[in-house]
Amino acid sequence: MVDRLANSEANTRRINIVENCFGAAGQPLTIPGRVLIGEGVLTKLCRKKPKARQFFLFNDILVYGNIVIQKKKYNKQHIIPLENVTIDSIKDEGDLRNGWLIKTPTKSFAVYAATATEKSEWMNHINKCVTDLLSKSGKTPSNEHAAVWVPDSEATVCMRCQKAKFTPVNRHHCRKCGFVVCGPCSEKRFLLPSQSSKPVRICDFCYDLLSTGDLATCQPTRSDSYSQSLKSPLNDVSDDDDDDDSSD
Repeated sequence: MVDRLANSEANTRRINIVENCFGAAGQPLTIPGRVLIGEGVLTKLCRKKPKARQFFLFNDILVYGNIVIQKKKYNKQHIIPLENVTIDSIKDEGDLRNGWLIKTPTKSFAVYAATATEKSEWMNHINKCVTDLLSKSGKTPSNEHAAVWVPDSEATVCMRCQKAKFTPVNRHHCRKCGFVVCGPCSEKRFLLPSQSSKPVRICDFCYDLLSTGDLATCQPTRSDSYSQSLKSPLNDVSDDDDDDDSSD
């Protein structure tokens, strides 16, 4: 079906509509062979609270943005190459249901669909696109991914020292493990090339492991940081920004 739609007028028209919805600030999306597979609203677990985001699945990229006017205008466009994506299902927890993790070397995050059927369809389509891309390119699936940031609301005290209480200026995220940590526990920076061309803030625990070369212990597997957040009592971004905007 994808090959049949690749250069069709209907597909080109649909992609042009998406481009227009993002306006001049969005990147061009029409290239030969690209097909719009599907679209819909998903709830993205942002730093401060879950927020609705519009997602577009193409056969080679995943695009999402903030909703300004549904079906008419979106901003803060994000484009994720699918060949770098791996996904994992998330168990239902309270009000957060029908979710899965979207993981890439640059950033990783959780999203939630309105129904279990919608979740299944999204995951199946994403997996199919990734499999087809890797098959054509001969590449292997990515085994490196950035940590999923633990939401601010899940940590009332530093997740490393377990002592410091947070203030608006004393709350940070380790870019390696995704934990919410205080300033004194995250004063060091380390170069993580997949995330930034400059050294980024990491916690003391991860810094010690990275400095000794113990990468396996420091690298989250199946987003340990996200799993921890549920059990806890508790492009470059600035220390207090989410990947969407400063209000997240």
